Amino acid sequence: MNDIVIDTSAIIAVIAGEPERAMLIEHTQGADLIAPPSVHWEIGNALSAMFKRQRISLAQALKALSVYQQIPIRFVDVELDEVLRIANDLGIHAYDAYLIQAALKYRSPLLTLDNYLIECAEQMKARVIEVNK
Repeated sequence: MNDIVIDTSAIIAVIAGEPERAMLIEHTQGADLIAPPSVHWEIGNALSAMFKRQRISLAQALKALSVYQQIPIRFVDVELDEVLRIANDLGIHAYDAYLIQAALKYRSPLLTLDNYLIECAEQMKARVIEVNK
């Protein structure tokens, strides 16, 4: 099994048609995407923030949500005690620690566009897929 832990920034880039879209799709071809359940809720938060800032309309957000729902992502559990240890060690929010813990637990690389998350994951010895912007 070729799992990749995917985070919200990568998913939003794909569904919003950002410049990194093609490269992200290329990196995930033939892979099984996994993520902690928090990613699902972060997608809603990201889309609502986009229309709150008037970057997209509600109709566009709903269309993007429809595209998101077509992406096959398997949501996986992470141990909250390990998440809290990572969050404490790195001084980060649990949402980022969930992703790092998933990468460590499932021995899968993390695919993100968030440079700070990349740095944190590397500090914890998690593998990261580099995406050139």
